[in-house]
Amino acid sequence: MSEENTIILVVDMLKGFLEKGNLFCGDEARKIIPHVVDLLKSARRGKIFFICDNHDKNDREFKMFPTHCIKGTEESKVIDELSSFKGEIIPKKRYSGFFNTSFEKRLLEAKPDKVIVVGVCTDICVLYTVADLRSRDYTVEVPKKCVASFDREAHKFALKHIEKILGATIT
Repeated sequence: MSEENTIILVVDMLKGFLEKGNLFCGDEARKIIPHVVDLLKSARRGKIFFICDNHDKNDREFKMFPTHCIKGTEESKVIDELSSFKGEIIPKKRYSGFFNTSFEKRLLEAKPDKVIVVGVCTDICVLYTVADLRSRDYTVEVPKKCVASFDREAHKFALKHIEKILGATIT
């Protein structure tokens, strides 16, 4: 990875989504893990943020989705394969990593030239976070092998939308 000021944003690579939790994204989603590991290894000098679902027990989101990633539970923890990477954890309660979190402040401090976004689900939290990054004029890259969703068609739509409408680069 080049010397530019790149941030890697790891979205919801949590036990609740990538292990047999209440909202498991499936075996296909697990296939992105080695690619994310390789990316993080290549970026040892870059800043890493882990944007992590961290819900209250009575979160209104559970009217749409099964209960998942409750604050303080195993489901809300970063998967073991990524836990050795040094990065800042930003807990979130909604789809976008910006909504009621410290992420925007941290980005303003970091002044990245580029933000690389990886994780799950492409059509939900990855999409909304990328949209908010692009709305703030950040240069965004999404490596196709490093994102996944439990809904294959929605995943494909999200990648196309991220590239064609939001203007992020799909690699």
